[in-house]
Amino acid sequence: MADRYLHLTGTAPGRFLTRRLGLPQPAPLRRWTLETPRLDGPLLHLTAGTPAIRDGLAKVLATTGLTVETRAARPAGIVLDATGVTSARGLAEVHAALHPVVRSLAPGGRIVVIGTPPTVEDHHQAAAQQALEGFVRSLGKEVGRGSTVQLLRLPADGTPEAAESTLRFLLSPRSAYVSGQVIELTAAAPGSVPDWAAPLAGRTALVTGAARGIGASVASVLARDGAHVIALDIPGAQDDLVRTADRLGATALPLDITAPDAAARIAAAAPDGLDVLVHNAGITRDRRLANMPAERWAQVIEINLDSVLRTTDELLASGALNRGGRIVATASIAGIAGNDGQTNYAASKAGVIGLVRSLGPRAAAEHGVTVNAVAPGFIETRMTAAVPFLIREAGRRMNSLSQGGLPADVAEAVAWFAQPASGAVNGQVLRVCGQSLLGA
Repeated sequence: MADRYLHLTGTAPGRFLTRRLGLPQPAPLRRWTLETPRLDGPLLHLTAGTPAIRDGLAKVLATTGLTVETRAARPAGIVLDATGVTSARGLAEVHAALHPVVRSLAPGGRIVVIGTPPTVEDHHQAAAQQALEGFVRSLGKEVGRGSTVQLLRLPADGTPEAAESTLRFLLSPRSAYVSGQVIELTAAAPGSVPDWAAPLAGRTALVTGAARGIGASVASVLARDGAHVIALDIPGAQDDLVRTADRLGATALPLDITAPDAAARIAAAAPDGLDVLVHNAGITRDRRLANMPAERWAQVIEINLDSVLRTTDELLASGALNRGGRIVATASIAGIAGNDGQTNYAASKAGVIGLVRSLGPRAAAEHGVTVNAVAPGFIETRMTAAVPFLIREAGRRMNSLSQGGLPADVAEAVAWFAQPASGAVNGQVLRVCGQSLLGA
């Protein structure tokens, strides 16, 4: 559904009126296309403190396709290496580095602050590095003009090379609707990508709930990146499912994910094993708890959570997920912040987050598989188009980018998690919500 307010603020009268009234000023987001695969402008590389990873980081930044400079009049991106900030006084260097340049960031620009995890051994270091989180979340609400800000934490025993896939994602149009996020990498070997134009070439990906909406977009982006996609949805959505699969050169698999033999049939559809498993299927059955019958509760928990747990366990146990594989589940900001009338849905999505945080380290150690989740905010789909006008407008405006996201925004995040080079990204829950005020 068209966002008429976003269109209005793109006109001269609309800009004048909304400024006079103090209303939000959303900027059109620059998303990935064949014509605009990267940001337009140089990448400014700054430091605060005395970082130990300076040389290695510069090498990784050079792989993003942006020209890396230490001075730039109109940077498309700014990376601040703050791994050397270990005290409260050291935070002054963060201010000194970004204060003179933040206004010069190009519209739709990217700022990435690089830190390290707070440690329990040194409370001064922990305080300084945790302070970066509050700094980044606040700056994300200030920069405006479609720009975004993130905090990327590198492990003390890791290497900058582990951050390549993440920096490629964050410093590109693919991350247009991701802001104010904290991503923490592990010390695991990241893996490699022979061809960044097709990072998923030779890999098989299964996407549940793929007939339409976000699932269809995820399937499309994974296919674009070279994967052979198996598109799964319920038999009742078979017509839409087949159309999506035919458009992508994918395999359609009509299947109820709650069926007792769902995992076995998924494994049979991928005889050489799965490399990517995307749990996207989900439903809502909204009603306040006092008015919610048991069957509404049970149906949402069964589809959104229990089927995810069951099929994941069975596919891992059977070896149907290849080593180096990726599991990506779909959570929601409702699972983080809660939502009126959605106790069942919020519980199921919070459960997905629990799954990711618990299973991620064990799946990596035992099976060589990473487990991550996306948590979408207000995404423009057929479902949100049916939401009452005032609630829909509130959903669109109550984030730092003052607009709703698109299914492609979620799909790009899934594709980053799915890459072979994202092996150091594990146990993460990425909000794709434009830095929503809900649960912030």
